[in-house]
Amino acid sequence: MRSYLRADGGDCELVDVDGDQVYVKLSGACTGFQRASVTINGMRQKLNEATGLALRVLAVS
Repeated sequence: MRSYLRADGGDCELVDVDGDQVYVKLSGACTGFQRASVTINGMRQKLNEATGLALRVLAVS
């Protein structure tokens, strides 16, 4: 995911993991992006596929 974000001038950072909640910070072109929820949803899907867990991904500022 990160390589795709960087290719579009954005980036993300893992901030924290608390139980099934994963907190990420979007930066660069991703900051204030109207479709950031689509990006977050894509991250959630990739993480859930990779881990086999039902994780929630939440953006923090």
